[in-house]
Amino acid sequence: MLSARKPPGHPDTARRGQLASVRIPLSIALLSASFAGMSLLPATAQVAEATPQASAASPDAIKQREQELEAARTQQKNAADLQQKLKADIAAIGQDRSKLNAQLIDIAAQVRSVETRIGDAEARLRPLDSREQQIRGSLDSRRSEIVEVLAALQRAGRRTPPALLVRPEDALQSLRTAMLLGSVVPELRGRAEKLSGDLTELIDLRKTIASERDRLGVDRDKLRDDQTRLAALVDERQRKQSSAEKDLEAEGARAVLLSKQVDSLQGLIAKMEQDLKSAAKAAATANLQGAPATINGKPNLAALKDRARMSPAIAFASAKGLFALPVNGTRIREFGGSDGAGGVEKGISLATRVGAQVTTPCDGWVVYAGPFRSYGQLLILNAGGGYHVLIAGMERISVNIGQFVLTGEPVATMGTTSQVASILATNASQPVLYIEFRKDGTPIDPGPWWAANEGEKVRG
Repeated sequence: MLSARKPPGHPDTARRGQLASVRIPLSIALLSASFAGMSLLPATAQVAEATPQASAASPDAIKQREQELEAARTQQKNAADLQQKLKADIAAIGQDRSKLNAQLIDIAAQVRSVETRIGDAEARLRPLDSREQQIRGSLDSRRSEIVEVLAALQRAGRRTPPALLVRPEDALQSLRTAMLLGSVVPELRGRAEKLSGDLTELIDLRKTIASERDRLGVDRDKLRDDQTRLAALVDERQRKQSSAEKDLEAEGARAVLLSKQVDSLQGLIAKMEQDLKSAAKAAATANLQGAPATINGKPNLAALKDRARMSPAIAFASAKGLFALPVNGTRIREFGGSDGAGGVEKGISLATRVGAQVTTPCDGWVVYAGPFRSYGQLLILNAGGGYHVLIAGMERISVNIGQFVLTGEPVATMGTTSQVASILATNASQPVLYIEFRKDGTPIDPGPWWAANEGEKVRG
């Protein structure tokens, strides 16, 4: 039942006018605070926080802690289950070298695939985050306009928004309601619609960002599990390698000692393949193998399926356009370009993710694995036919001198910053991998060997 309208001078009318004048500015002030991303609590909650009784945890806080504890328990159980499965898988592999190699190559490919997805997601998030900050900044800088528009809309609609608005969604709903209820002049409607458009874009951006971050979280969890599995398989591979070559540790120490006697990469290769037993054996084997057979003059890609092979499946010279880069990254230096010190680049450099997985682009024998001069950790492969592949800048190498590695096999991981002195000189803060191809001791352009797209890359 509608109450009778009071005359303008009636005391009740005056009181209502005073209350309305208090409610409208208060709701507007609270609404405008939401644009800056501020989180406001109900007044009762704020008062409760100031009282001694606030020391008792609320039911919601207890429930949240219980959920966090349960999530931690689940994560621990999943990690334990993964370890048990890894042990079972490794035990099942036994002494079957081809199965171990297959597992290594497949998991390494999965790791690099997830790294790529994570990199793509992070690239998509950067402009989204930037745009969100722009909109928030714009809304925050227009507080006075927002207050003016909302006040006019509320007067026109004779209705105030809820007393407490803490989200852009609430602000947008308030605007739309007031616009529908009031007879708004065109100029005011235009300003309100612009504000409504900004809020709508902000809400859509937040939903998109939340979705991207959820997918990113799933991929990061998968990457962690895959890296754990890969580390266990690498340890097993090197354990078997060590048991087959009893003097590997001594050979590695001697290699580092010999490396200090030379100043150049070519001198290092020659020194290793002449004076180090394991490297010399690898070089001799490479020379004796000859070129792998071809089919109608083309590389026999089916030979890559033999995971137990002990020599290259494809001749290096005939593998142009087939190799995958050893790591996911962005090229920052090209072969033949300036090296920043008056010379030219003899290889290429890739800026990578922290801890990125490094795999071999081709089959080959390890003739050096360890620190060398300004290159940081250096890996050199004899690929047969007079070709050598040099990879530098990693934090840790996981293969030994004399070992034969397959295309796509994991051999190293990147660190957190650049390890190569020439790259450090350019203030590169992220990890950088340096790759160089050599033929009979002379650096050559590796460009022709890289596959143009994913479908053309050879897999071990």
